[in-house]
Amino acid sequence: MSTETSYSRPLAAPEKRAEAIVGALKDKGLISDQDIAEYAAHAAQRWSADNGAKVVARAWLDDDFRARLDGDATATLAALGYSGPPQQTRIKALFNTPTLQNVVVCTQCSCTAWAVLGFPPDWYKVPEYRARAVRESRQVLRELGLELPASVQIRMWDTTADSRYFVIPVRPEGTDGWGEKQLSEIVTQDCMIGVANPIVPPL
Repeated sequence: MSTETSYSRPLAAPEKRAEAIVGALKDKGLISDQDIAEYAAHAAQRWSADNGAKVVARAWLDDDFRARLDGDATATLAALGYSGPPQQTRIKALFNTPTLQNVVVCTQCSCTAWAVLGFPPDWYKVPEYRARAVRESRQVLRELGLELPASVQIRMWDTTADSRYFVIPVRPEGTDGWGEKQLSEIVTQDCMIGVANPIVPPL
């Protein structure tokens, strides 16, 4: 899901910088178009928010798995085949409760736990989100479409070079008897960043 908010904007400047870097590397013979295509295909296949959605659904259904995820998410995810680049040495699962909403931000750039979130959405990279999310958390979430009551505490987690986070949202009511596949279909990338909560489709 792509969150449509004031944070959505053309990313012309980053795109131009990326093109310049790619051009310089190609000029030096360090990469080729084939290298780029193969990496993009590999990344799209291996790093996906679909992975995270399956993890969340399983955590809702399996208390033992949830406990392992809470104890050591990095090892638990690796056992499922979900691991990011070598520099992503630690992934932590953040568990929401009815009175706690965890939210992920990267104030320095736009890092995410690629293995379970995939590449970050455009709005996550926008400087306005990165700058305001920590200072004005409740207002930013409201602008992103998530209205939380005052009784819900918001806890922001700033991604670092070696620590990546993803959110396990609260399982919504009305999902009793659902299997893992059906549950995973209501878990979006935004839910696992913490700026949205799963919604049960109307019958």
